[in-house]
Amino acid sequence: MIECPQIRKAWDNRKTAKQNLRDMGLAVGSKGVLPVNKARIALKCCFYPTLQAKDGPVDQTGLLKPYVIKEMEAEASLPTIDKTTCSNDMIEFLQHMIKEHNEDYKAMARDEKNYYQDTPKQIKRKVDLYKRCHPEEYATFIASLETGSSSGML
Repeated sequence: MIECPQIRKAWDNRKTAKQNLRDMGLAVGSKGVLPVNKARIALKCCFYPTLQAKDGPVDQTGLLKPYVIKEMEAEASLPTIDKTTCSNDMIEFLQHMIKEHNEDYKAMARDEKNYYQDTPKQIKRKVDLYKRCHPEEYATFIASLETGSSSGML
């Protein structure tokens, strides 16, 4: 079963896979498709005069189904939504660490609640992930810390 809807729509069951992909302007593998270093070709042609360079990339004028490539490029250029998230346990851990140590990642690494013995860089990456995945929640948490610390000093 072909997962790509553009290829599935243009597929001809009477042709081989190689023929179908060639008609669409696609390749089965990278062998012979990618351009070879021109200096290497020139060097080989000097030593082996009968050797000729392979053709370059497929010219789109001779394609039978050029719309497949255009549809695939259009789909690939669409913006994607980042579905990365943090677990509730990680959020609680990070909130505790930020509450206790602010931005001191070395102190966070030495904290007794650091059960997994994360390094300062690992903790910083987790905090950055939390900031990126849950920006509103992070902003409200930081705001609550600032209001809590300012009211505690009065």
